[in-house]
Amino acid sequence: MPTPSDIRLHRVSRLLEVSFDDGARFKLPCEYLRVYSPSAEVRGHGPGQEVLQVGKEDVNVTAIEPVGQYAVKLHFSDGHNSGIYSWDVLYNLGLHHDELWQDYLARLAEVGYQRKPATETP
Repeated sequence: MPTPSDIRLHRVSRLLEVSFDDGARFKLPCEYLRVYSPSAEVRGHGPGQEVLQVGKEDVNVTAIEPVGQYAVKLHFSDGHNSGIYSWDVLYNLGLHHDELWQDYLARLAEVGYQRKPATETP
């Protein structure tokens, strides 16, 4: 599995840019990272226990904490900080962004949630 060669947070645009040693580079929206957090709070403890995250349009990453040589812990502006994003999780979120995002939007529509446009940050 590739490992990150660079991780940059773009606070104003709410993007986490991750470059990998195989040449792949992904710009991952903070909302996307938040709703696909690998934490038990979001993923549950088994299949079918996932918790749909709503109202995360304005969430931002406030801190990035290294976890050994294999992951980072992202701290979000809504207080969530229990997800550990291993390199393979970040890579797969980048690689499958379009399909995962469409799946998320479909799940929101199923429960009748209307996403608000994200507001600009100062």
